[in-house]
Formats: sequence, C-alpha cells, structure tokens
Amino acid sequence: MIAAQLYTVRDQLQDPSRLSGVLGRLREIGYPAVEVAGLGSRTSERFGQELSRSGLVACAAHISLERLWSDLAAAAAECKEWGCKYIVVPSLPESYRSIEGYERFAAEAVELAGGLKSHGLELVYHNHAFELQRWHGQTGLEALFGNANGLQAELDTYWLQYGGANPSSWIRRLKGRVPLVHLKDMDVEKGDPVMAEVGEGNLDWPDILSACRDAATKWLVVEQDECRRDPMESLSISYRNLAKLTDA
Repeated sequence: MIAAQLYTVRDQLQDPSRLSGVLGRLREIGYPAVEVAGLGSRTSERFGQELSRSGLVACAAHISLERLWSDLAAAAAECKEWGCKYIVVPSLPESYRSIEGYERFAAEAVELAGGLKSHGLELVYHNHAFELQRWHGQTGLEALFGNANGLQAELDTYWLQYGGANPSSWIRRLKGRVPLVHLKDMDVEKGDPVMAEVGEGNLDWPDILSACRDAATKWLVVEQDECRRDPMESLSISYRNLAKLTDA
C-alpha cells in the first residue's frame, strides 16, 4: 500500500482551514493513506475528524522520543483515534549519537515497545544518515537493530544511499522488521545530492521495490523533506511514477 508522508506538506498544515483541502487533494492524487507528521498544534485537534471525512487512513504517526517518555498514554490514545498501528520515532537526539547511545536506546526501545504493545501499537524507528557512522567496524544502525528486539524499522531510501549504504540490502537485511519504508529519490545538482521525486533520480527502484516485497513491507511511504517545486506537485509525480512501478 502507498501512503503520503504529511511532513512533505508541513507548511500547508499549520492553518486548520487548509487541512481539509490538503487531505482532499492527496486523495484526488490517488493516495489511500497518510503517515502523520508536521501537524500544527491547532490542526492536530481537528485531524481525526478531517481524516475520516477525506476517506484516507493513517498508517503510522511520527512521535518524538521525548514525548513518548513524558506522555506515552496520551500519544498512544491520539494515534489510536487516528487509526494508526505504528508509532515511529523520527530521529534520536544528539546525545544518543554514539555507539553507547545507540546501545542505550536499544535497551530503552524494549521498554517503550512493551508500553505501546499494551495499547495495541508497535514501535518503529526511522533512520537518517548519521546512524551509518562506524565505531570499531560497526554502524550505529547495526548496533541499534542488533540489540533492540521488538523494535521495527522505517528505512529511508534516500538517507541510506546518502550515508553510503545500499537501500535494498538493508531492507532485505531486516526482513520481517520493516513494515514501512520511506521512498524518496536522489538526484544530483551541480555535483551535490538532492532529494527528488520517486523515479526522477538515480536510485534503483525495481530492486528497492523487490526488496520491499521480500521483506514483507506493508507501507510504501512517499516523503520528500525538501522539494524543488510545489510539494503537492512532487507528491503527485512520485505517486504517478510509483503506481507505474508497482502496477497500483
């Protein structure tokens, strides 16, 4: 199933009066689902109602680690209201970005996953590139998922490639633990890597999508942190190209 990451259109989600239009437009493009992130404080209050009205479903929500420690029950209740199954930690604070920090978070993740399980939710971690730094031959990503039983992954194709890793290899490596994958392409502009719509850059999408099938990935989540055109147009291009690649 294909979903749109709302962080892509975060600037349009700060005004509650625009929420209905944004969700409606995503449905018109063809997306059946969204992943929740980037909502403004006022739009959060109306999100569940507008989501139901749009005909979209929410596959997952990004919730900061700080909020999960301070307000897990409320965060879980909010996500259950939206119909999410997965709560995703979008990134780790700077204080965790060492081999000791990843091992510490791995232990903490077991506790958090247990707390969420009692609410019928599953804990997922979303990577960037910094987790691919090596210490004594081991990356932070290897340390994290090698020690955190019960923690699942939302692997990000762009950030894996940016960090020098092979996205397809990592997806297959975590087979059965990757319910969501962030799809964004990598193009080159004036010699530097830039984010691009799915199918508009240089990533090997046939192999990535094959890896997702091998790994039993449930949600292909289109995201683009930075767009070189209107973000909604970028989401439309990505959906159109991805639909062709998946025969959706």
